[in-house]
Formats: sequence, structure tokens, C-alpha cells
Amino acid sequence: MNNYEVAMNKLQQEPKKWLVTGVAGFIGSNLLEALLKLDQQVVGLDNFATGHQRNLDEVKTEVSPAQWARFTFIQGDIRKLDDCHAACAGVDFVLHQAALGSVPRSIADPITTNMANIDGFLNMLVAARDAGVKSFTYAASSSTYGDHPGLPKVEDVIGKPLSPYAVTKYVNELYAEVFARTYGFTTIGLRYFNVFGKRQDPDGAYAAVIPKWTAAMISGDDVFVNGDGQTSRDFCFIENVIQANLLAAVAEDERARNQIYNVAVSGRTDLNQLFNAIKKHLAGNGVIYHKEPVYRDFRVGDVRHSQADIAKARALLGYLPLFNIDEGIAKAMPWYVSYFRD
Repeated sequence: MNNYEVAMNKLQQEPKKWLVTGVAGFIGSNLLEALLKLDQQVVGLDNFATGHQRNLDEVKTEVSPAQWARFTFIQGDIRKLDDCHAACAGVDFVLHQAALGSVPRSIADPITTNMANIDGFLNMLVAARDAGVKSFTYAASSSTYGDHPGLPKVEDVIGKPLSPYAVTKYVNELYAEVFARTYGFTTIGLRYFNVFGKRQDPDGAYAAVIPKWTAAMISGDDVFVNGDGQTSRDFCFIENVIQANLLAAVAEDERARNQIYNVAVSGRTDLNQLFNAIKKHLAGNGVIYHKEPVYRDFRVGDVRHSQADIAKARALLGYLPLFNIDEGIAKAMPWYVSYFRD
């Protein structure tokens, strides 16, 4: 068995209590599903700012009644310290996913992004520290690399932030490091690279590219590409992200704690390749798309290329991504087709 399988077997034998913030969101609801399937006790916190009740309803259909009974939902806001304290009570591990994502959103409204991503993050750190949790694993971001041109991205070499969102995620890392040094409190940050998978919201102005393009293709609408289509990203399937979170949370090796890790597959896919991959897998699910992409101006705040070095996560956490982008799209596509056709 690999390191992940060993850790998950141990968890099933010794169930723990977890807190997932942003539990009604894309990543949070997938973490909830994985934890309940491992027979863990889970508290979920969400204010439905970007999450949806439908995500929780879907998780309920994916687990047994006994597993669902181990879930407690708190409708609350990380910007309120009392809500954070209530959610952290008696918890072993925190998986902090709640945030306002999106570079464009942060450019349009930096104040709200700051309140959620910095004030809310600090509230959660304080509440988790006060509750004596074993570890605090949080969603960091590849946006922290900013304008640094080097590829692949290595954790200890970053540039200047290119958006208010990137600033907030970097501040999260600084606060986490200070809490580790000052209070002896275990924190682990996971710099996500372009996560995709089931339950990712395709709606709204700030939808991620894969669900947005997939929805457009299924509807026969135009697909808009920002720039020339040669912008590249390290797309990471949601099940890789679940693995990284759980390995980080339960890491016992002191060298693995109080660290920042890239979470990706260490690949590069440009937008033209992505367009063709989605089109191919839609065809395999009975959806034929005949249009060509429509190119438009580059988007403010976006980096040109992004690719992660994941050697550190491999070495210290035993992280081994199980899905590349093509495998991830293939696995996610039946869900997309079912969701967008209903």
C-alpha cells in the first residue's frame, strides 16, 4: 500500500472529528464526502456566500445514512469569531477551505475579498488554536507566485502578487507561520493549482474555466478564450486535492508540519489543448461540439504560465497524484454532462 492508503486505513480504525470550512463549496463538499466515506465525524461551516445547499444534498446521496448522521452543519461566517469558536469545539483536525476565490472578483471588490480571506482566516486560526486542534490545514494558492517567471514553481521562490486575491493568500501563509512559531500551533498550507472536478460551480462571472467551457459546449454556445490560447496551467483533479489535504492533516513527521506545499500534477496544459480535451471527452459522452473557440483580450491579473514542482509534497507527505488532467476530465465528464443537461 502507498502512504495515502496506509494513512486512510489508520483513520478508519481510529475515527477523528474534523472541521471543514466552506463545506458547501466545490472543494469543501468533496472533502466532506471523502471523510464521511471514511466513517469520520465532520462539522461543516458555511455561510453560502459561494457554496450551495445542492452540494450538501448531493453528498447525502453519495454516502450511507449512518455516515451522513456523522455530519453536523453550522450555518455561520468565518468573519465572526464566535462562529469559528463554535465550529472548532472538540475538533481534532481543521481543513480550512472557506474563502472568496477569483482574481477578477478581488480586483472588482478588494475590500470584501480581504475581509473573508484575511480577517476570516485570522479568526479561524485563533479559534483553532484556542480549541487545541491537532493540525490546521488550509487552502493556499498558486497565485502567491505572482510575477516570478521561473518554471516549475518551487515553494520557497515567489514573486510579487498580481492581484488583491494573491495578496490575501500570501498573508494567510505569513499568519500561519507566525502562529506556528509563536504558539507552537501546527499549520500546513496547500498551494492549489487550478483545481477542477464535480460540483465546481459553472455559473456567475467568476466561474473556473473547465466547468464554464463544458457548460458552454453542452449548450452549443461560444467558448471564449482569454488571450491567444497558449496560456498554460497545471490543472489538478479534485481527488488529488483530497489526498493532499488528508495526508497533510494527519502527518506525524515533524519535518512535514508547518510547511507550504504545491498541490498539482507538475504538468502544463495550454488553453487550446484544454479546449480540445474537453471537446474529446464530451464526444465520448455523446455531446458533439462543432464550433471553434473565440479569442479575446488577455485578462488583467493573470499570469502567462503556471506549473508546479511537487517534489516537496512527494518527499514529506507521500503525496502521489493519481490523476493527470486527461484522466481527471474523463472521470468528471459524466457528472458535468448529467448536471448541465438536467
